[in-house]
Formats: sequence, C-alpha cells, structure tokens
Amino acid sequence: MARLNSVAFRLIAAAAVVSLAGLAAGGWLLSNVFRASVERQLDERLIADMENLIAAAEPGPTGELDVMNIFADQRYDTAFSGWYWQVTADGEGGQRLTSRSLWDKALATPGTPAGGGLARGYTDGPEEQKLRYVVRRISFPDMVALAEGREAPPKIYLFATAADLANSQAEAARFDATLLWSLGALGAFLVLATLVQVRVGLSPLRVVRDKLAAIRAGRAQRLEGSFPAEIAPLADELNALLAHDAEIVQRARTHVGNLAHGLKTPLSVLTNEAALAKGPLADIIVKQAEVMRRQVDHYLARARAAASAEVLGVRTEAAPVIADLARTLERIHGRRGIEIETDVPADLAFRGERQDFEELAGNLMDNACKWAASQVKAAAAPAGQFLILTVEDDGPGLNPDEIVRVLEKRERLDETVPGSGLGLGIVRDIADLYGGRLELGRSQALGGLSARLTVPLA
Repeated sequence: MARLNSVAFRLIAAAAVVSLAGLAAGGWLLSNVFRASVERQLDERLIADMENLIAAAEPGPTGELDVMNIFADQRYDTAFSGWYWQVTADGEGGQRLTSRSLWDKALATPGTPAGGGLARGYTDGPEEQKLRYVVRRISFPDMVALAEGREAPPKIYLFATAADLANSQAEAARFDATLLWSLGALGAFLVLATLVQVRVGLSPLRVVRDKLAAIRAGRAQRLEGSFPAEIAPLADELNALLAHDAEIVQRARTHVGNLAHGLKTPLSVLTNEAALAKGPLADIIVKQAEVMRRQVDHYLARARAAASAEVLGVRTEAAPVIADLARTLERIHGRRGIEIETDVPADLAFRGERQDFEELAGNLMDNACKWAASQVKAAAAPAGQFLILTVEDDGPGLNPDEIVRVLEKRERLDETVPGSGLGLGIVRDIADLYGGRLELGRSQALGGLSARLTVPLA
C-alpha cells in the first residue's frame, strides 16, 4: 500500500478527489436535468388536458358555463385518482365546475395568471397529495346581456388541471438510484484505473530502487538498463556519483599506503640501529619505536576501513578469504601443530572490501593461533542482514576483566607473544565503522577464547 507521504499516494488521492468530485457534480446535474424533464413532460400533459377542457367549455343561455366531459382518460373520473380539473368563475360566489375525481373537494391554485397567460405551481390536493397544477384565465361573453341587447363585460373563468407528483417523483427516484450505482461503479473503475496508471507510471522508480539495493548489497557496481527519458538523467547522475565515490576511496587508499610506507621505513631503520647499540637510550628507542609502529598500524587500518566502509557495490566472498587465511596461518604456526577447522557456506559474502575482511578475519584467526594449544575453529553463518564470524581456540581464554583491558583499554596482556597487541582493537574499530560489533567470551566447544564478529551481509 502507498504510504501517506509517498508520491503514489498523492497522485492517487488527487486523481480520486478530482474524479469523485467530477462524478458527484455530474450526477447532481444529471439528476436535476432529469427531474426538470419529467416535470416539463407533466406540465405539457396538463396543458394539453387544459386546452381540451377550454375547447369543451361553452357559455349557456342562462349565463352559466357548460363543460362537456371529453376526457378519455378515466383517471379524471376516478375519485381521488391524482388527476383533476377545475373551472372557477372569477370573483366570490361564482360558478365552479370540477372533475369527478375531485368529488366534493376543490383545488387551491395560489398562482393566478394575468390576461391569457399561464401560471403553474404546486398545491395540496385531497388525500394529502402533492399536486402540480397549471392554470389559465379565460374570458367568455355574457350570453344573457347579448340576448337582451345590452353591453356587459365578459365573464372570467380560471381553468386549471392538476396531477399527483408521486409517480413523477418515483420515476425520478428510480433514475437517481440507477445514476447512483452506475456513477459509483464508474468511480470505482476510475480509482482502479488510477491505481494501475500510477503503478505502471512509477515502476521505473521501483526498478531504480531495486538496482540501488543490489548495488548496496554488492551484487552490482552501477545502474544498468534502459530507463524512461525522465529517469535516465537520474540514473546517469547516480552512476557518476558512484564512480566519483569509488575514485575518492581509491585515492584515499593510495594516500594511506604511501603514508604507511613513509612511516614504517624510518621506524624500521630506527629499530634496527637501536638494536645494534647498547645502553638505556637504545632500549628506550626500541620501545618507543615499537609503540609508534603499533599506533601507525592501528590508525592506518582504521583510516583504510573508514574510507571503504560506505562504498556501494562492494562484495567479498567469505569462504575463499577464510580458506586462504587458514592455509597461511597453518604454515606460519606449523611448528606448534596448530590445526584450523573452517565452516563457511560457499554463498556467504561480506558487504565490504576484501582487504577489510582479511584484516578482520586475519586478526581474529591469527590471535587464536597465537594462544591456542592445538586447535582453532572458524565458522561463519548469516543472521538476518548480518554475517556472523565466530573464531574459537583451545587456549587459556580471557576472563571478563581481561576482555575489558584488551578491548577498552587496548592493553597488551603478554609481551612474550609476538605481535603489536592491537589486533582485537583494530578488529573492533573496523567492525564499528561497518555498523557491526565484536564480542569476546568463553568458547563452549574448545574451552578457550571465543570471538564473535558481526558485520554486514551482502
């Protein structure tokens, strides 16, 4: 599902709001147009019936108006059917003629037209009916005055027809119901179409995301593939950034290597010259030169790891590195009969530089070989997004206080064992730079030290 702060959600929400608002406005307009059309048709029917009524009306010799029942529609003859007509003489107490359907009731027509015009409106009918009516004022000559040969003003009558609105309202309600479900289905289709459109339209971004994840995991070095015109510049800039990053790292490695060479050579000269001389000064020079060598090794390893820890697209197979280190260390410690057992899956990989992984695993395995009586075991396994490397030996191990001194205070516990004494500290620093950690404890299988290293998994 699209997150609330995503581009997909914004596109879908905007399209849905616009589409639904348009459908609602269109539905309201169509409903009103249909209701107006139904009302207009009803008015036309009422006007036609009223004109037939006017045509059937004739003034009698007594001055009263006679209306012939000329309607074929039986609803005007059925009591309270909803269809009514009425003729009323203008003025109080005048003649009033009504359809049989009105029975003994009368129609109230609030709107009264002027001259020969037409008025229409709504009124209440019998049986609590809501009626639509049309009314027209018609004048007839005074037949009594004409027969007597005198002049008299014409008589005015109001001709009205009315019909119950229930049928028209029911028809409009059926239309509204049909309109509602049809527009609802259309709205759902539009929203679904928007979802598909957004998903298809944003699919190149998902491809870029997956390819970047592959680069970060070490499965690729750059963004490869064909991208749309809008995404291609982004891919080119990302590839340029990756190339620039790799160039910076390589330059930093070169500088670190040059610095290491420039410092170690003078230190070796000082150490060799002081070793040939005798006296307190020579001893001090040898000790201080060794301290300087240890510090140089430590900070150069840290600087090299810091330069490469965030490099994207770097992947190192773990099994070959562990196997090479095991063969090398068995030859180095061959006189002591040290055997190294390895258990590393072939598809396991470290997300980082090979040199850094060699530094990490090499220091741990070399330290284990130095203190082991006869056996060292190195095993690696995946754990979520991390690679766990465990190196154990059958040596004396370390108690909790000694672990703190080695890792936190970086003390060298035994000067008789060759090395700088900074191997575990370097491992911890490099692991921290990669977002991992180093844990020391007692080996349950071999009884000596157990070093558990956690680093990113490719």
